[in-house]
Amino acid sequence: MTRLSVNINKIATLRNARGGNNPDVVKVAQDCERYGAQGITVHPRQDERHIRFSDVVALKGVVKTEFNIEGYPDERYRRIIAQIKPAQATLVPDPPDAITSNAGWNTVENEIFLREVAQEIKSYGVRVSIFVDPVPKMVEGAKKVDADRIELYTEPYAREFTVQRDVAIKPYKESARVAHEVGLGINAGHDLSLENLNFFSQNIPHLDEVSIGHALICDALYYGLENTIQLYLRELNRATKFFT
Repeated sequence: MTRLSVNINKIATLRNARGGNNPDVVKVAQDCERYGAQGITVHPRQDERHIRFSDVVALKGVVKTEFNIEGYPDERYRRIIAQIKPAQATLVPDPPDAITSNAGWNTVENEIFLREVAQEIKSYGVRVSIFVDPVPKMVEGAKKVDADRIELYTEPYAREFTVQRDVAIKPYKESARVAHEVGLGINAGHDLSLENLNFFSQNIPHLDEVSIGHALICDALYYGLENTIQLYLRELNRATKFFT
């Protein structure tokens, strides 16, 4: 079954809006795991507008499932990975002032840099995933730099899904096929939701993990966090049954 990693950045955004520690990011992470999430994702940005470095340290001591730390692999991020040693480091090409991730790496143009970073991070015993657009050439480039996985950037899929879902999924199916053939694990994330998750997972048979934050937290406002996580797991489980 595809694993669900809950991105808790939005929980930290809500906390930071008023100061103090409400909601408690660490407790929410523990609750997500208790409710069935198989991973916790954070993206500590330089301005700490949501997840803070202190959160990352605190979470390391309590996350029992897979801890995934996203970020642009500058010196600061690499120090965080070296200290925390999460299960997975997901490399994204965001500049520091980006509101959210909005494109994948050009793994061809950045081959030397990404190989250097991947080798360093893997030396800590941490799995490396590279955020890429659904372009086979970029997937092959991720393999060349010695990544363990790719994370397919799914915002274009989510945007097109309500218009032409068969067209929207096509580049992802091809990119996932290439990734599987060259031995890369497959993650996906960005704007996946209860509406589009099942169709995506049904069409990507070797999907290891989805990282979902914004939509899941928004749904939790209506359905409650525990129920929402179960709803997302149900969608992933339906896709598993589709393959079997």
